[in-house]
Amino acid sequence: MIQSEKLKEHARRLRLYNIANRMDSILHHAQEEKPTYSEFLSLVLGTEVEMKERKDYERRLVAVRLPRKHDLDEYDYNFYEGIDRRQMKELRELVWFRETYNLILIGPSGTGKTFLAAGLVFDAVKAGYKAYLMTMEDIVNCLRLKDISTPAMMTYNKILRAQLLAIDDIMLFPVKRKEATAFFNLINTLHEKTSIIITTNKAPTECVETLNDEILANALLDRLLYRCKVIKFYRQIGRAHV
Repeated sequence: MIQSEKLKEHARRLRLYNIANRMDSILHHAQEEKPTYSEFLSLVLGTEVEMKERKDYERRLVAVRLPRKHDLDEYDYNFYEGIDRRQMKELRELVWFRETYNLILIGPSGTGKTFLAAGLVFDAVKAGYKAYLMTMEDIVNCLRLKDISTPAMMTYNKILRAQLLAIDDIMLFPVKRKEATAFFNLINTLHEKTSIIITTNKAPTECVETLNDEILANALLDRLLYRCKVIKFYRQIGRAHV
């Protein structure tokens, strides 16, 4: 018992809290199973790694703040009249994401664009990546306040570290020139480093027209459409077109 408490204290001093908390069960298992030295060491370290990975996943999942519907295992192909199972399987394999492709999801409200975007972000988080879903309004507010607000700056830095960023309802409303320039600078910074998912009810060319700046609009369009897959959703029965 004294030896067990001493081992727990060593583990805590090394900040191996999961090992410390499970020390009694680890030692009991060793007495029962009599593993080799390497097997025992693997068990001890594996306990810490497993718990830290689980906590890291939970932290990343909380940070994403996904909508209630985000698990693509529950995607109703009949209700959403969206992409078919083959297309869904290809998207969920995340090959496009690992190759830093972008996705633009176009279609009317209620056709499942946000559900798909949130689901792909969820899949990326489960796979161990830094992925976030934000509305265009959230991003514009972040860019507007980041120099005067610590929380906004923290959000901005989080975006810069993202490996996947989903932007919901891009250009749903017109934005001011200063905000549009800041948004372009952000997209330009993320270009070829971060995969971006865009959901919109307008074609890409219509979206950027709200910027009221042809040069800025063309530059933004160039960044978004570079290495990009466009998926169109329709209200009527039929498949999405890629």
